[in-house]
Amino acid sequence: MRQLLRSPALWTAAFAVALALAFLGSRGIWDPDEGRYTNVALNMLDSGDWLNPRRNDEVGHWTKPPLTYWAIASSILVFGTNTWAARLPIALSYLLCVWLSWRIAARLSPGSQQAAAIAYATMLLPFGASQLITTDFLLSACIALAMWAFVEARFSTTRHPRKWIALMWIALAAAFVTKGPAGLFPLPVVLLFDYLMPGRREHRVLQWSGLVLFALLALPWYLAVFHGNPGLFSYFVGDEMVNRVTTNEFGRHAEWYGWIEIYVPTLIVGTLPWTPALWRWARGLPAMVRPWWRDPQRRQRDAHWVFLALWLLLPLVVFCIARSRMPLYLLPVFVPIAVIVALQRSREGRALPAWPKLLAWAVLLVIAKAATAYWPTHKNAEAWAHAIFERAPGPVHEIVFVEDMARYGLHLELGRGTEIEKISLDTLQGSRFNPEYDEPLAVELGEHEHGVVWVAKLSDWPVVRARIEGYGYRAIVLGTPFERRVLFRVEPES
Repeated sequence: MRQLLRSPALWTAAFAVALALAFLGSRGIWDPDEGRYTNVALNMLDSGDWLNPRRNDEVGHWTKPPLTYWAIASSILVFGTNTWAARLPIALSYLLCVWLSWRIAARLSPGSQQAAAIAYATMLLPFGASQLITTDFLLSACIALAMWAFVEARFSTTRHPRKWIALMWIALAAAFVTKGPAGLFPLPVVLLFDYLMPGRREHRVLQWSGLVLFALLALPWYLAVFHGNPGLFSYFVGDEMVNRVTTNEFGRHAEWYGWIEIYVPTLIVGTLPWTPALWRWARGLPAMVRPWWRDPQRRQRDAHWVFLALWLLLPLVVFCIARSRMPLYLLPVFVPIAVIVALQRSREGRALPAWPKLLAWAVLLVIAKAATAYWPTHKNAEAWAHAIFERAPGPVHEIVFVEDMARYGLHLELGRGTEIEKISLDTLQGSRFNPEYDEPLAVELGEHEHGVVWVAKLSDWPVVRARIEGYGYRAIVLGTPFERRVLFRVEPES
């Protein structure tokens, strides 16, 4: 027992769990991202339809495959309708990445595993992202699992490399059901690594068994929704794949300098407090790479460094070329960054920082996490829920936003069964899939639903009220404006 309590693995695990779960549910759901993903998951629970992601009863939500929604819905089903349960799958993905950093470092450079796990757990970007509901952490965990399986197949003395390759394909299938083709970026890494290693011919990655396993796990959902929603395949390929990568349709820093503006600060600040070690590795990388070009045996001796360099640099090149750029897109490369940091410090003979320093940094991280619960922002759906409860007596079954950003986080904050809609004053035009608005005003008024609270911008209020009155209804203001919005109910004039 005493030996167990002294185990570095035990203390590292406890350290990471405390970082992941402390104050996890203290902050309300923040829109738009957290609210959007949570809303779709709750709609799955409310409707019983786990196949078709929906933002409400009338409109589907087809921007991402369903694994993130399934994870959130399952967690809420088990632990209840609360923010802690909604964020738990993301926190568990963070912990899985910490553990996989340990396992990969242990295989590539025994003795560096604790440093890799702690580096990942305490870097700013992974820690911060572990508190946000997005698809990026589930994607990172699936990719890290795939790469760990590949590392075990290539760098261990196991007699069953094919089983590890099979696990790699299973993890890639999960990544594909999390974020589509973005989940396949490990494939060029492992294929190029195998090509560069002298004599690598056995247990190829691209075998029929692996491809069939991937197809059986990754494709059924896509085939089902494409069959049930004609035209969805073209939308996925055109808008969600090609346009996101090649155009600025989504307004995500597509300028030629966008990668400098987004990714350079992300790598510098997001890797704190381990940025110096990453910089020392990057500074020495050209000297390491030059012998690799001419000497296959040198590549063989430095295989772990070759693999890590490919795992980090190939995706970075793709992210920089693509014209849709966001900080969280880099999250999947933070596992190799953590392992690189650990190996670099080990090569330099640097021990881990003393536990008091690590704990002091961890306390700062946890305090920052707790402070976000009190951060004033119009994106906090919990504050919106309080404002609605104060102004709208009686049950609230639906919130309608008129020509305004829908606060989908209200679905969780107001309770299961609440519907959130975004409507237009005019007739709808645009894409059939993921339209900007759910319905026009005339259709929403004609439904004569009860328990509806309407929301409009204060600046738009005269126009909104006039339109409502023009259709033979009257708008009844509920209390004072909130966040420069008017909350009101609608009744027929008669």
